[in-house]
Amino acid sequence: MANRNDLGSWLEGTPEGNSSTHEERARRLGIPAEGRGSQAPMWRRIIGLCVDWAAASGVSFLLFDFNSMATLLVFAAAHFAFVSSLGFTIGHFIAGLRVVPLESGTQFVGFVRGFIRSLLLAVVLPAAVWDGEGRGLHDKAANTLIVLR
Repeated sequence: MANRNDLGSWLEGTPEGNSSTHEERARRLGIPAEGRGSQAPMWRRIIGLCVDWAAASGVSFLLFDFNSMATLLVFAAAHFAFVSSLGFTIGHFIAGLRVVPLESGTQFVGFVRGFIRSLLLAVVLPAAVWDGEGRGLHDKAANTLIVLR
């Protein structure tokens, strides 16, 4: 049976991570601590999410009579298409963000990672659970990170 120690890294995480210092977390992730390529702050992620949801709601209103399931599907499909091909959504672009894979040597998220990330983001709960480095479960599963553009 699993106990609290088995789940500790998820239960103890916060949106901004729980590392002793911001620099320490950046070092562990292999990214700069500040500026371009550094981990995006939560307020920028929320702005991007709100812009993307508003865009999906607009499309749903125009094409699907603002059906809630259609809004969610439009949101997930747009997220998949944009993140997989460009590395950012419209909301990410406006907020100055980019989704990158954690492996060094590549900047392309790709369709598999984009699909995993979009599917889990549409479920909502994985995006609301963070690890100790400030990464959501959807980013952890897809091995991605949201950074400043």
